[in-house]
Amino acid sequence: MGICIEGAQPSRRSGENWLSGYMSMNKMLQTVKRRLSNSSEGDLAAVSQLQLASATSMGVGSSQGTARDDGIENVARSDVSLPKRERRRSSLVRNQKVAALKDLPHLKDTNMQKREALFQQKLELCSVLFNFEDAASDKKGKDLKRQTLLELVDYVNNAGGQKIFTEALMPDIMGMVVVYEFFLRFIVSGEVNAKVAKKFVDQKFCSNVIELFDSEDPRERDYLKTILHRIYGKFMSHRSFIRKAISNVFYRFVYETERHNGVGELLEILGSIINGFAMPLKREHLQFLVKALVPLHKPKCVSLYHQQLSYCITQYVEKDPDTAIPIISGIVKFWPWACSSKQVLFLNELEEILELMGPDQLQQIHKDLFRVLSKCLGSQHFQVSERALFLWNNEHLVNNGCLSRQHAGLILPVIYGPLYKNSLGHWNTTVEGLAQNVLKLYMDYDMALFDKCAKEFLAKEERIVEKGNAQADKWKKIESLAQAKTREPGAQH
Repeated sequence: MGICIEGAQPSRRSGENWLSGYMSMNKMLQTVKRRLSNSSEGDLAAVSQLQLASATSMGVGSSQGTARDDGIENVARSDVSLPKRERRRSSLVRNQKVAALKDLPHLKDTNMQKREALFQQKLELCSVLFNFEDAASDKKGKDLKRQTLLELVDYVNNAGGQKIFTEALMPDIMGMVVVYEFFLRFIVSGEVNAKVAKKFVDQKFCSNVIELFDSEDPRERDYLKTILHRIYGKFMSHRSFIRKAISNVFYRFVYETERHNGVGELLEILGSIINGFAMPLKREHLQFLVKALVPLHKPKCVSLYHQQLSYCITQYVEKDPDTAIPIISGIVKFWPWACSSKQVLFLNELEEILELMGPDQLQQIHKDLFRVLSKCLGSQHFQVSERALFLWNNEHLVNNGCLSRQHAGLILPVIYGPLYKNSLGHWNTTVEGLAQNVLKLYMDYDMALFDKCAKEFLAKEERIVEKGNAQADKWKKIESLAQAKTREPGAQH
């Protein structure tokens, strides 16, 4: 070759390698130049510098460098960055090649049977992207897309066009309805002897009926609800089994799946069943309350069936006020502190229970009950605080219930703190006004008790401030000791 590096002994093989590498590098640089033909001058200058650097590294125009024993040049390579292409994020610059863009008929001129398919075709046509930066390219396709989009906007804006987005109706269950209607008439018929029919309407049959409550069709669940209720009333020997089967559905729903479509309908049946319980309540009925009904407050979707659940719970408390103790304990255990809307639901249910509860039950549950009320009164969500304050608008609770003068010594020391803070100046005027009214109510009840609670609250706040100041002073001492330690001679940095 015509290029020789001082101190190197070029051979024919090394020359061929050099020429091949140089041609590959030159070809790559030409490709980069073509791609950056529309780039800025700074980018082209960078490419020229890169080409010069590559020629130098190949040995062109330079006699400096070192050689290894095998005759291959060992030249130091500089760090050269290739110019990056500008990233295009806008859909305006994308361009898709379409096999055929054809004019489609207007939607208004098409039969209703074919209109939905034509609507989909027009949507597919509008999904084609064009390069709008180049005004001269694909003029026909751009005009066609624009006209189609305008037609779609006008069509969807009409009431008739909006029906395209309606989901398909539920499947026809007329055959199933006839079967359910026939069986319902059979069950309620006075000509059917329960002793004879129970050979066929056995426990397995009842279990299968209960499993069908998971159907997604509300019409089917409504028929099943009526049928199961009639079976429960006609076949007395199956009643205990039906309650156990329903409780098993609840167990699986609460502790395993948290998904079942028929919980609300099953609770509606139970509401009628519980209403017919004889007094005193059997142990089996109390276990059903504690193990099956109360845990239904736990699932995240409790709002879907809470109305039916609350009815069943209040039915128990009406039958036996002592059941309020395990009910309130369970509600407190499953209280949804992270969801304000559920807290409002729970407060609604709690108010109904408190109306039915007596002073004997309050003595056993007042600590947990008033602790929850205090936290709700001090909630950051105004709707929770407002709903808790609305309890004092209940005349029965204020005159004869747990919020009355008789129980002021139990509740006021617990709720005074959040009431006082809300009354000073809550951002929501309703909450502020309600808190002031409640404080005034307890001032009228017992002024000495009110002053005692105020002093205890202020003393508690002072202790909290003193504790915070002591902790801050301790941290300052630790920081000063650490800084002094770092300034000592020989301290490691």
